[in-house]
Amino acid sequence: MVYIGVIGAAVCSAATVERAEAVGAGIARRGGVLICGGRGGVMEGAARGARREGGLVVGILPGRDRRQGNSYLSVALATGLGDARNAVIACACDALIAIGGGYGTLSEIGLGLKMGKPVIGLGTWRMVSGRGEAAAIITAGSPEEAVELAFRAAGGHFLCSS
Repeated sequence: MVYIGVIGAAVCSAATVERAEAVGAGIARRGGVLICGGRGGVMEGAARGARREGGLVVGILPGRDRRQGNSYLSVALATGLGDARNAVIACACDALIAIGGGYGTLSEIGLGLKMGKPVIGLGTWRMVSGRGEAAAIITAGSPEEAVELAFRAAGGHFLCSS
């Protein structure tokens, strides 16, 4: 199985949630496991889309109470790690799809790239190093393209490296 992380803000626009829902549905249709932070916004939209298509959704929660997860999770993992759970999310995935997002999403993108994971961006951060090099975020123009790129890029990324 391929594990695809969907990362993005807990508070975002309805259009962003719709894109996340389409991404989640696409992951499920391809038989992938969706990993997310388990809360609202992008995470809930992606989880809803995946569950609607019969997919498996794992939420890596920041707190110690599984009940804090959204109602679309198949599995809610309480970590008690707060924002440090972002490293768990990045490590658990074969590829990540970043949809919009704030600083938490930015940290997940950075951690994913540091771990050698492919990161697909859908209307998310653009980054340039201090040397002027663009970060290796693969840009997608639609939810369908993001899913296709993530599955293609995930081949062989089944270990967490640092």
